[in-house]
Amino acid sequence: MKLLINLQYDFEYSGFVADCPALPGCMSQGKTRKEALKNIREAIRGYVKVLKKHHQTAPLEVTIPNYVEIKI
Repeated sequence: MKLLINLQYDFEYSGFVADCPALPGCMSQGKTRKEALKNIREAIRGYVKVLKKHHQTAPLEVTIPNYVEIKI
């Protein structure tokens, strides 16, 4: 399964915050990109495990990333 992950540096935390838009509320963090990605994988596994336990399916959405270019 491949899921889109948003990874953003948080200056207040001094690390990275990762979230999975296809799984509402599924977020994690880490001081490095590698750590944040490792942690979000664990969070996704836990999220899906809980869904299975309650006989639910993930509200997976197909997300197509789009970018815009602006001139400043």
